[in-house]
Amino acid sequence: SEDDNTMDEYPTEIHDYLAAFEKSLGSVDEMLKTMMSVSRSELLQKVDPLEQAKLDLVSAYTLNSMFWVYLATQGINPKEHPVKQELERIRTYMNKVKEITDKKKASRLDKGAASRFVKNALWEPNAENEHTSKSPAKGKKRQ
Repeated sequence: SEDDNTMDEYPTEIHDYLAAFEKSLGSVDEMLKTMMSVSRSELLQKVDPLEQAKLDLVSAYTLNSMFWVYLATQGINPKEHPVKQELERIRTYMNKVKEITDKKKASRLDKGAASRFVKNALWEPNAENEHTSKSPAKGKKRQ
């Protein structure tokens, strides 16, 4: 048959890559169907502004990545196309959102507790008579 002749014209490794590509396209299609099943306004009402930004950035990055692949399939070098700068711009904003997320996750310092901890850990020369545990191990008492 005609399909058998075209199969013989290219290496089997390419067939494996094409099968993996087709599987990936199926996954993307399923994700897009899931995303499109909910209206954008309804989705944005359910998430906070930071999550909205993440969603918008992922959407823009995905669309531009798909355009990159399209250009490559048309024989156009995407590295020389403005889509490269757009992807870099989006990646910059993704990094900024990640920094904000990391700052939110970072533990916050309780200044009062830290001050009390440091104050109680320090040796106080006036309190030698009251707290012997705070006096230095080597040293003479002043009289």
